[in-house]
Amino acid sequence: MGYIRTAKNEFGPCLFCDKSHIGKDEDNLVVHRGENAYILMNLYPYNNGHLMVVPYDHEKNFDDLQPDTQVEMMNLMSQAMGVLRESLNADGFNFGANFGEVAGAGIKEHLHLHLVPRWIGDTNFMPIMGHTKVMVDGLKETRKQLAEAFAKNGK
Repeated sequence: MGYIRTAKNEFGPCLFCDKSHIGKDEDNLVVHRGENAYILMNLYPYNNGHLMVVPYDHEKNFDDLQPDTQVEMMNLMSQAMGVLRESLNADGFNFGANFGEVAGAGIKEHLHLHLVPRWIGDTNFMPIMGHTKVMVDGLKETRKQLAEAFAKNGK
């Protein structure tokens, strides 16, 4: 988890504040930017195409965000679902967030929403018996594909 401890900024160590700066989107796995939030790929995905919607504001509670940021995050989540259906042929999704350490948040000081694409039959013996998840594509390849799909989508 060294990647969490290395990003420093005015708030202290924060992975998401570090990735919010424009200029290294490919390296930071950012696939799309909105006015108040951005979408990036999870470095340790549950499934291929696992995305996170993150506000630029460093807040730990959803209700502390400005209403326009809350709305934009939901719109970005909806847009991401469309992109994942179109580009990765996702059959469904797990959507969620963990607010606070007690709720399971790994990065509790900067809220973020998870979107995990799912496919019929995507659970098999490997994650259950081998504690290993087989990823179909590499993160960089998937990031490129999704960034192109978001750009094509035009929103």
